[in-house]
Amino acid sequence: MAQPDTKKIFFENLSGAGKAIAVLTSGGDAQGMNAAVRAVVRMGLYVGAKVYFIHEGYQGMVDGGENIREATWESVSSMLQVGGTVIGSARCKEFRTHEGRLKAAHNLVQRGITNLCVIGGDGSLTGANLFREEWSGLLGELVDQGLIEADAVQKYSALHIVGMVGSIDNDFCGTDMTIGTDSALHRIIEVVDAIMTTAQSHQRTFVLEVMGRHCGYLALVSALACGADWVLIPEMPPEDGWEEKMCQKLSATRSRGTRLNIIIVAEGALDRHGKSITSSFVKDNRAGMKRLNIIIVAEGAIDRNNKPITTECIKNLVVKCLGFDTRVTILGHVQRGGTPSAFDRILASRMGVEAVLALLETTANTPACVVSLCGNQSVRLPLMECVQMTQEVQKAMDEKRFEEAVKLRGRSFENNLKTYKLLAHRKPESELPTSNFNVAVLNVGAPAAGMNAAVRSAVRVGISEGHKMFAVSDGFEGFYKGQIKEIKWADVGGWTGQGGSLLGTKRTLPAKHVDKIAEQMRKHNINALLVIGGFEAFESLLQLYEARATYEEFCIPMCMLPATISNNVPGTDLSIGADTALNAIVETCDRIKQSASGTKRRVFIIETMGGYCGYLASVGGLAAGADAAYIYEEPFDIRDLQANVEHLTEKMKTSIQRGLVLRNENSNENYTTDFIYQLYSEEGRGVFDCRKNVLGHMQQGGAPSPFDRNFGTKISAKAMQWISKKLVETFRQGRVFANTEDSCCLLGMRRRALVFQPVVQLKEETDFVHRIPKEQWWLKLRPLMKILAKYKTSYDVSDSGQLEHVVRNRPKESDASVAM
Repeated sequence: MAQPDTKKIFFENLSGAGKAIAVLTSGGDAQGMNAAVRAVVRMGLYVGAKVYFIHEGYQGMVDGGENIREATWESVSSMLQVGGTVIGSARCKEFRTHEGRLKAAHNLVQRGITNLCVIGGDGSLTGANLFREEWSGLLGELVDQGLIEADAVQKYSALHIVGMVGSIDNDFCGTDMTIGTDSALHRIIEVVDAIMTTAQSHQRTFVLEVMGRHCGYLALVSALACGADWVLIPEMPPEDGWEEKMCQKLSATRSRGTRLNIIIVAEGALDRHGKSITSSFVKDNRAGMKRLNIIIVAEGAIDRNNKPITTECIKNLVVKCLGFDTRVTILGHVQRGGTPSAFDRILASRMGVEAVLALLETTANTPACVVSLCGNQSVRLPLMECVQMTQEVQKAMDEKRFEEAVKLRGRSFENNLKTYKLLAHRKPESELPTSNFNVAVLNVGAPAAGMNAAVRSAVRVGISEGHKMFAVSDGFEGFYKGQIKEIKWADVGGWTGQGGSLLGTKRTLPAKHVDKIAEQMRKHNINALLVIGGFEAFESLLQLYEARATYEEFCIPMCMLPATISNNVPGTDLSIGADTALNAIVETCDRIKQSASGTKRRVFIIETMGGYCGYLASVGGLAAGADAAYIYEEPFDIRDLQANVEHLTEKMKTSIQRGLVLRNENSNENYTTDFIYQLYSEEGRGVFDCRKNVLGHMQQGGAPSPFDRNFGTKISAKAMQWISKKLVETFRQGRVFANTEDSCCLLGMRRRALVFQPVVQLKEETDFVHRIPKEQWWLKLRPLMKILAKYKTSYDVSDSGQLEHVVRNRPKESDASVAM
C-alpha cells in the first residue's frame, strides 16, 4: 500500500564513502546486541563505509592489534538469533585512565576510525563521551610523542559518537526500552510459569529474586505480567508495617481459595527504616492453610533507610508469621541468557540502522547522541542529557525522595506502578465506591494471546471503580443468547498467563441480532460495553453505533481494545496478541534454519497468517533475518520473483548457506506458497534446494508474551477508567444516555501515545474489502529488511535526523514493548 507523499530523504544521498565506523559492545551483555552489531555492519557497508569490529569492548580498543578487525557482510551472518555478544565485552579499568584513552586513540587513528557506535550502559556511554571530548588533545599528544603525523590532527580532527543502550535492566532515562529488556522478561516469565505448575502441585510459597540492583523495571513489569501479589523495588520501598500487610494479603487470598500467590523482589530491596524484617512481629501460625504463594524480589529492593530486602528475609518472614512451606528462587544470569526475543531483534535492528544514519549526518558541532525509542518511533537524544537524568534518579533514591525517583524514571514506569497497585491490592468492600453501573466485557473475533490479561484488568479495575462487572461468553453470539453472568475479582485470578480466550470468542457480528442483544442489555441493565478483539470487533462497534438510531440501549459508552495476531485494526499501530505471534514465527524460523546447519545451500519458504495484512510476514522477516517477504500491500510479479531467486543464487555462491523467504497467506491469489516453492526449486537447481513450511494456527496458540500481557493489562485499565469517566458524564435523570461520536471509541497506540478515537471517524482510514488500514506504519520497516539482506533499495529517513531533548515525564504511554 503506497504511503502518502512526504518530503523524503533517501539514504543514497548520505554517502559513507571514505568514512570508517567501528562498533563495540561494552559493559554487561544483553540479548539483542548481536542484532544491533549486524545492523550497524550491514548498513555501514551498504552506504560505502568501512566498518570495524572492536572485540572485547574498550579493552580491545586499548590493546589494539587483532582486537580491531575489519568486518565483512558475511562476518555477521547467522548471529541475529544468538544471545550475548559475539564480539565480546569486558570491563576495562585502563580506559578509565588518560594513558589508556591515549592508547585507544592511537589504535583508532592508525585505522582512520573517527566514528564510534557504542552499545552498552550509561557507564560505557559516559566513557565514550569523555573520549570524544578529549580527542583533539589526545591527537596533539600523539603528535608530540611522534606516534602520528601532524597532518593526522587535521584529517581526523573530530571523533563522532552514537550510542545504543544495551541493558536488561531498562535503567537508562530517555528511552522506553533498552536492548535486552524484553528478552530478560521472557526468561523471567518462562520461569514463573514453570514454577506455578510445580508450586500448585506442592502447595508451596515461592519467593523470586530478579535482577535490577538499581532499577525495579524487570520486577515491576514481571509482576504485572504474572499477576504477582506483592512486588518490592528500589524506587518505591514499602511503607512502615509492610510486613504485616503482606502477610495479611497472602492469608486473605488463600482464605478465598486461591491456589497461587506471587511476590517479586528486586535484588537488594530495602525497606524504609532499615529495621530487621525477621524480628518485626509474629502472627498466628497458619500452617493449616494449604495453598500457593509466589513472591518475586527485585535485585535492588531497599527499605526507606537503604537497608536491603533480600529473598531470605522474605522467606523467613513468611515461614515465621504464616508457617507456609516456602522456597526461594534466584534467577541470576539466566535473565541475560538465551536467544533474543522478536521485539529485541527488531528494536536492535532499527537502532543499528538509525545509529549509522546519525553518524553519516553528524558534524564537528553535533553532540554525542544516543538512539532511543519513544512509543513506536526511533529518536535521537543528546547522550549526556540522558546520562544526567539517569544519575538524578539514583540521587533521588539515595536522598529518599522516592516519589520523585519514580517520576524521573518516566511515564511508562510510573504508569506501570499505578496499574500494578490498582490490580494487585483489592480494597475492602466498605471502601469501594458505589456507582450502580453495570459494565459488560466480551471477546470478539479470533482468539489472541493477551485477551485474558485484558479481561482480568478490566474486571478488577471496574470493581475498584465500584461497578458491577458482567462477562459475556462467546462474543455477540453468546450475548444474544443470554450467556451473560456477573464476574468477580477472584474469578479472574491467574488469567494473565493463559493463552486463547477463556471467555470464548466468535466471529459473529451483532447486526443480525441487534434486537435480541438490546433485549439482553435491558434485562441485565448494561450501562457500558468493553469489546476486546480484532477487525470483527471494530465492525461490531460500528454496527452498534449505527443501531443507536433505533435502539436506545446502545446509547451507552462503548470502547474497543485491538486484539488480533494480524495487527490489522485501524486506529492502532499495535494489537494485543501480535507480539506473541511474532515470537512464534521467529522461534520456528530459528529452528527451521538450524535444521539445515549441516546442509549447504538451502532456501526455506515459510507461509504466515495475517489475512491481507502483511505485518507478521514483514516484521517477522526482519526479526528472523529473511531474504524476502511477500505481502499484499506491496504488489509483486514474476519479474520480482525471478530477481529474488537470482539475488539468492548470487549470495549462495559466497559463504551464505541458508536463505529464508516469508509469504503472507493472502499476498497474491496466483503466486501461492506452492508456486513460489516450485519456482525457487526450479530456478535454484544446481545452486540450492528448497523446503516449505506453513506455520498455520500455531501462531495463535501458546502463552502470551510479556509484552502482550503487559500491553493488554495497561490499555484495559486505561479503557475502564475512560468508561467510568464517560458513565459519570452521561448519567442524567437517573439513566445513562450517550449518543455522541466520542462515546464509542477504539483505544490504540498511535506513534508515541495511547489515544481514544471515535470508531466512526476511523471508517475513512479503513479498507473494508481487505480488512486492513489504508496506511500502515510498519511498511517503513520493509526497506530495512531488504537492506540487511543486501538488496539495493531506497530508505525513507524523513522521520530521522532530528535531535530532540530529554523532557521530564515525557509521555511514555507505551511500554516495551510497544515499539515495533
